[in-house]
Amino acid sequence: MAFDVIISGGRLLDGTGAPPCRADLAITGDRIAAVGRLDDVPAATVIDATGRFVARGFVDCHAHGDAAVFDPSVQLAAVRQGVTTFVLGQDGLSFAPGSADTVAYAARYFAAVNGPFPRGVAVGGPLTVGELLGGYDRAVAVNTAYLLPHGTIRYDVMGPSPAAATRDDLARMLAHVERGLSDGAVGLSSGLEYLPGRHATADELATLCEPLGGLPYVTHMRAYGLMAGVGMSEVVEIAARSGAAVHVSHLHGPADVLLPLVEEALGEDVDLTYDTYPYLRASTILAMVVLPPTVPAAEPGRAVEMLGSGELDAWWQGLARTWPRLTVSHAPGLEWAEGLTMVEAAERAGVEPAEFCRRLLVETRLEAGCVAARPDEGPEGEESVRRMLRHPAQTGGSDGIYVSGHPHPRGFGAFARFLGRHVRELGDWTWEQAVVHLASHPARRFGLADRGLLRAGFVADVVVFDPGTVSDQATYDAPRTPAAGVDDVLVSGARVLAGGEPTGATPGRALRPS
Repeated sequence: MAFDVIISGGRLLDGTGAPPCRADLAITGDRIAAVGRLDDVPAATVIDATGRFVARGFVDCHAHGDAAVFDPSVQLAAVRQGVTTFVLGQDGLSFAPGSADTVAYAARYFAAVNGPFPRGVAVGGPLTVGELLGGYDRAVAVNTAYLLPHGTIRYDVMGPSPAAATRDDLARMLAHVERGLSDGAVGLSSGLEYLPGRHATADELATLCEPLGGLPYVTHMRAYGLMAGVGMSEVVEIAARSGAAVHVSHLHGPADVLLPLVEEALGEDVDLTYDTYPYLRASTILAMVVLPPTVPAAEPGRAVEMLGSGELDAWWQGLARTWPRLTVSHAPGLEWAEGLTMVEAAERAGVEPAEFCRRLLVETRLEAGCVAARPDEGPEGEESVRRMLRHPAQTGGSDGIYVSGHPHPRGFGAFARFLGRHVRELGDWTWEQAVVHLASHPARRFGLADRGLLRAGFVADVVVFDPGTVSDQATYDAPRTPAAGVDDVLVSGARVLAGGEPTGATPGRALRPS
């Protein structure tokens, strides 16, 4: 019997947590056909993996590739880290489901995060989850899974209103959730520091979580860091009232605060997981970081009027300690500022940081993005990152943002950094534990039952990497540099990376729970 592909001579990390073993892996079509010693068995393609690990393709549990995934450079950034699946629809905001006005709102408000409307999807509206997934299917090199974005759904029903949802509003939102799940969504996401998700109550969110079954409610909580207890309390309440599994996005901050909250939730029988990325700086839309809640950021016209009126002058004075921590990542029309700190950009413009920030928001109509250093940056923060990723409930997520002119390096290096720094250099995980955290555990969380293990009959999403050289190369100064040490990647049995170079193949599937 001849196979399509045999990966020979490598050490397999099968995703179960078992130690690596010497074995060959055979692929026919899009499936793993055999695992074992396959000496002298013929195959159309043989990949020599001697001296390398063969592992399950990694799942990026938190990626903002909703539009950018069609960019070949973004696909290369993923596969050069061994990432074969993006989970999209994060933070409660993406392009579906909704009317043309809703799609336009989501694209505009989250432009610095998700980018413009994806070019692989027909422009216009209304747009369903099924139509969006159809645009991804077999159009890109990596797989895509999609979370129903609560903020998009709320906007489609209630617009930017801060009012509590009525019974009729909830019924209409619930219909969106049920339709989206039937179209193939892998869960529901919320962004409770963004708009309009910020206006939702726990009651609203619990109601919308009820149809999820075993799929997760994925949340950018209402508060993080030292205030994470507020956010986690709401997570536990929503889980208790709806029965849903929960997954907390980018759970960063002091481990002494966060880990007891995680253990408390698990002790209350909450089915909880969370993702983290191995960096100390964050990245998001500038408006969320610097504007007070009184500014209607969901309505850029009104917000820009307020910014030009002078009524925020006193507010700006209270942000003196914030300016040195901010780097401009995305500034359409003011691209010269990208990569500069807010202080540096202000000096170059000849104004104070508060005035430059105001100008940046006005001239980009709130589209600006930033990278933000956290107050705990330093050895203590690094130790918290390590402790958070060692917890069994952790999964890997880059929180990658790709549209920015000078983005955070996490989208180009997080998974390689997990392997190179946190496995090889620091020993925070063993190699087999890394594959559980980065592949099999996420596959289970999002209902991707045939993609979590290297086992006969499973889909052949496979990465071959060198444990001695795998490493991130992207830095804050050069954030778009692809990772090193991952040279061969297959998605659904098709080779998308060969010898470190992209093949141009686009076998990525739009994944649905299986």
